Amino acid sequence: MATNDSLKNQLSNEEQQKQVNPNGLGLKALMNTPTMKRKFEDVLHANANSFMASVMTLVSNDSYLADSEPMSILSGALTAATLNLGLDKNLGYAYLVPFNTKNKQTGRWEKKAQFVLGYKGYIQLAQRSGKYKALNVTEVYEGELKSWNRLTEEFEFDPAGKVSDEVIGYVGYFELLNGFKKTVYWTKQEIERHRIANSKDKDKTKLSGVWKTDYDAMARKTVLRNLLSKWGILSIEMQEATTNDETVQHVQEDGSIISEAETEEEEEPQRKEAERVEEKQQEEMQQEGLFNRDKPPMKNKEQEDKNDDDLPF
Repeated sequence: MATNDSLKNQLSNEEQQKQVNPNGLGLKALMNTPTMKRKFEDVLHANANSFMASVMTLVSNDSYLADSEPMSILSGALTAATLNLGLDKNLGYAYLVPFNTKNKQTGRWEKKAQFVLGYKGYIQLAQRSGKYKALNVTEVYEGELKSWNRLTEEFEFDPAGKVSDEVIGYVGYFELLNGFKKTVYWTKQEIERHRIANSKDKDKTKLSGVWKTDYDAMARKTVLRNLLSKWGILSIEMQEATTNDETVQHVQEDGSIISEAETEEEEEPQRKEAERVEEKQQEEMQQEGLFNRDKPPMKNKEQEDKNDDDLPF
């Protein structure tokens, strides 16, 4: 399984003569290692130093982010660099969001930085493809929505009909240069169901992170991501952005980036499932032996089916 350990091993080899342990390095020390400098320079070339300086400024101004694992911060920053998107919160292109996660090996809670792509970042990537004639996403206030047909996607919108500041939904629209058009509308209730279903907090109904500081931006991003990923033209850059969005990143030895979720799902569930099945079979056999001592336990599923066929009804 590819993890940050592979990158830490590289750093350890380079710093071996200095007897420096990468696990004990802070963010600034890690960023100044030859390995990390080279990775950012390979992606950003002459702009590497300014980007890395902006990351340090971002972290120093955010106490919650500063408490996150340094390697997760650098991995998320490298993801943003690969997509050529700035991490300045004022730009709204991409964010590094800290959250608590439980280490499966140690059982301890750790704070890591998660890469989150903003809706403006999706717009930037779509514009770079040169395939879109028009692209927009916006909130819909009470009174503005006249009608919406989910089948034909006929959306009747009247900005002059606004009667309050209450947001009832969000609408996204694009038109390609070849004439293809698409409109998607999500109600506020649908946005909330999506947010709760994907929340990593213990209290999933609680607003946190960017959802707490800028709810409308995250709601617009949700609609836009759904619109583009299902109906839009996805460049390689856009596919990579969609895959890495809202995940903790790991840097492999070859410099490529992989999400933490992908590495965990490939191994852990299979072993756990096998253990549960085996334990359940043993428990059933024990119970059968306790309560049916005069009747020998079934040997296998085929024998059970054969006995069922011999029943008189």
